[in-house]
Amino acid sequence: MCRHLAYLGPQASLRAVLIDLPHGLYRQAWAPRRQRHGTINADGFGIGWYADGDPVPARYRRGIPIWGDPSLPDIARVTRSAAVLAAVRDASPGMAGGEQAAAPFASGPWLFSHNGVLDGWPASADAAADVLLSLEALVDSAFLWALVLDRLRSGRALAVALAETILAVEEGGGTGRFNFLLTDGASIAATACGDTLWYRRSSGASAASVVVASEPGDDEPGWTEVPDRSVLTATPSHVAVRPLDDFRRAAPGGETPADALVAAFRFESSSTAPTTMSATKGSVTR
Repeated sequence: MCRHLAYLGPQASLRAVLIDLPHGLYRQAWAPRRQRHGTINADGFGIGWYADGDPVPARYRRGIPIWGDPSLPDIARVTRSAAVLAAVRDASPGMAGGEQAAAPFASGPWLFSHNGVLDGWPASADAAADVLLSLEALVDSAFLWALVLDRLRSGRALAVALAETILAVEEGGGTGRFNFLLTDGASIAATACGDTLWYRRSSGASAASVVVASEPGDDEPGWTEVPDRSVLTATPSHVAVRPLDDFRRAAPGGETPADALVAAFRFESSSTAPTTMSATKGSVTR
């Protein structure tokens, strides 16, 4: 449904990170090689990056194909960062369009992207209008980001926030594909849950770097595929991969606002219709 990428390492131009590789994220918009769902990512794109000394990232998002922005290659050529998260979008049927629906979503120091789908969205979105109208865009990714963000604000580590969100949705009967990508500019957390995820860590002459991406940007050695239903944490010096189920009730801390939000929704499925989602009106506020 989408392709996304995060980079941490020495200062590099956005062009070097996103465009110059022979099969980089820019090319993956129209010619992905390992995308399991969908064939083209032309419904928007977004780039988030961090400037030296500023913990709050900048974003550049458009609701058009990435190749349709003639200014982007020049902007990317002169913009440098040591931490980047970017995505190209293939919108699921029924999802809102526009740049507000394009990842990365952001709050404070965090950038987030979702490659996948929450089945049944938005089957009964009007049942929780008070919640859904607070979202940046009426898309499943923004809803899932709200769940992750509540956990981050409650003090969860990046990987724990991602894993707990997926497990809570699944425990509530929800289904879908939940490849998440999250950074705070210093580390990366990601999940492989229904689609492809790869990483490559490099030890350069001056400093190490790491790329976490939906698929490799080239055919050079060093890329490692992450098994499905896994959670990855990465810095330029270290990468760790754990099974998603290792996070089941493993993290300390009580119920978060996100738990109340998930509990308010009822995920239902039948043999004749896709999974749907409903909620009790007025039971949740944000």
